[in-house]
Amino acid sequence: MKENSSKLYIYIILIFFGFLMFFPFIWMFISSFKGISDIYTYPPKIFPKKWIFTNYKEVLDMIPFLRYYLNSIFVATSSTLLQIFVSVLAAFAFARLKFPGKNVLFMLYLGTLIMPPQVTLIPKFLIVANLKWLDSYQGLIIPILFNAFSIFFLRQFFYTIPKELEDAAKIDGCGHFTFLFKIVIPLSKPAIGAIALFSFLLEWRSYIWPLIIINRDEMRTLPIGLKYLISEGGGEYHLLMAAAVMTIAPVLIIFFLSEKQFIKGITLTGLKG
Repeated sequence: MKENSSKLYIYIILIFFGFLMFFPFIWMFISSFKGISDIYTYPPKIFPKKWIFTNYKEVLDMIPFLRYYLNSIFVATSSTLLQIFVSVLAAFAFARLKFPGKNVLFMLYLGTLIMPPQVTLIPKFLIVANLKWLDSYQGLIIPILFNAFSIFFLRQFFYTIPKELEDAAKIDGCGHFTFLFKIVIPLSKPAIGAIALFSFLLEWRSYIWPLIIINRDEMRTLPIGLKYLISEGGGEYHLLMAAAVMTIAPVLIIFFLSEKQFIKGITLTGLKG
C-alpha cells in the first residue's frame, strides 16, 4: 500500500512539472488563433473571445514563408542524411579498423568539441567564399557535415556490438563494407535514429551560419525568415505565434515518430555488450 501511494505521488509530481513544461506550447498554439485585441487583454486570458483562423494565411502573405519552409526542410534533411553517412563511416573506422595513429587522430578530432563554434566561423566563411558557395545550398550544407559528437556517439555504440559477430562475418567471407551495411547498421538503428534527430534539430534551428552566408531572400531559412517577420509584423504577436506553430510542427512530428528509437539509442550507447 505504501509503495502504491508513493508511486501515485511521484506520478502527480511528474504530471505537474510536465504540464508546466508543456504549457508555453499550449499558450503559443491558442495565441495563434487570437486577434490583436485578445493578445493585449489584461489580465491575460487563455482562450480568445473569437477564434481567428486567418492568422496563418496572413503570415504566408506577409513574407515568402513557404519558400523559407522548403529551404529549411531541404537543408535540414540533406545535411542530416549526409552527416549520418559520413559519421557512420568514420565511427566504424575508429571503432573496428586498425590503422597507424588511430587513437591520436580520434583524440585530436574529439578535441574539436571543446572549441566554441565562433572560433571556426571566420575560417569556414573564408573557405566558402573562396569556393564561391555564398548564397547556395552547398554553402549551407557541406561545412556542417563533419560532426565530432555524432562520430563519438556512434563509435561508442559500435563498440557494444560483440566481436564474435565480426569474426563470424569474416569466416563467411564478409568484407568491412558488407559487415558494416548488413550487420552493424541494422543493429545500430537506435543510435543512428538518435543522431538523426539531434542533427535535424540542430540544423532546423540554425541561425548564425545561414545569416552570415545568405543574402538573397529566396535562399533564407526559417530562423532568418522569422526575424524578418518580427521586423515587419511589429507587435502583432498573434502572427508571430502562428509562424512559431508552423515552425515547430515538423520537429514535434519527427520527435514523436522517433521517440522510442531516440530513447533506446541514448540508453544503450556506451554499454558494452
